[in-house]
Amino acid sequence: MIKIKYFIQFILILFLFSLFKIIGINKSSKLSAQLFLLLGPFFRSKKIFQKNIKKVFPEIKSDQENKIFKNMWHNYGKMFAEYMFIKDFRYSKKFEENLIIENFSILEKIKKDKEPVIFISGHFNNFELMAMQIEKAGINLAAIYRPLNNIYLNPIMEEIRKKYICKKQIKKGISGTKQILKEYKNGASIALMIDQRVSEGILSNFFGQNALTTTIPAQFVKKFNTKVVPIYIERLNNNKFKITVHDIIEFDNAHDIETITFKLNKILENMVLKNPAQWIWTHDRWK
Repeated sequence: MIKIKYFIQFILILFLFSLFKIIGINKSSKLSAQLFLLLGPFFRSKKIFQKNIKKVFPEIKSDQENKIFKNMWHNYGKMFAEYMFIKDFRYSKKFEENLIIENFSILEKIKKDKEPVIFISGHFNNFELMAMQIEKAGINLAAIYRPLNNIYLNPIMEEIRKKYICKKQIKKGISGTKQILKEYKNGASIALMIDQRVSEGILSNFFGQNALTTTIPAQFVKKFNTKVVPIYIERLNNNKFKITVHDIIEFDNAHDIETITFKLNKILENMVLKNPAQWIWTHDRWK
């Protein structure tokens, strides 16, 4: 039964992708935003959204909550449509002009030093563009990703990621750990999202409550004295974005894995608070 469900989703998504290519990015973005607002709650529970946002904003008013909910789905929908134009984001001068990179000099320094770092971020708006821009800056990069549950759609998305976003893709989970280590030792920086619940992580404070959090950045800091670089993306309007590269962080030997993980969670919190509607609230973060 689940395979039938996935296949139906696959056919529907292929139809939408084909339609998006015909009507162009602006119309696709608007259409997809409305579709996700209408259909999104059927696929991702609104209860999870409400539970999560109450943990972060216990006193939030219903009108504010609804505004974040609506804007989140709009952003989700726009990102979905943008997958069909990801090649243009990579190679088109017109699309390139729609993307501002703040503190680009930090990326230039990392490239020049040829010393691999760990880039950390979360699922903010079109998060795929962050790895793309890091690689375009000339940095040897390997990005950790979570395969889609849909077995029919996942190969297509993997191909898009490898071809236009970041050539080196590592599947999230224990099986990818050896590959992460191999790429790092070969000089590749690692990019990963730290905002999803991971079974192999540790309980770390996130917005005042324990959440299973990856320790990969902390482990690299402790073992290799790796530097950490937070990076954030926000949609300014339509298909215009701003990527902020934060200052390089160096931890001293006094920091243990738990402390490093907690400090990175605090950085993530600040990113979420900057513009709550830009974060994907439907991950069951505190399950």
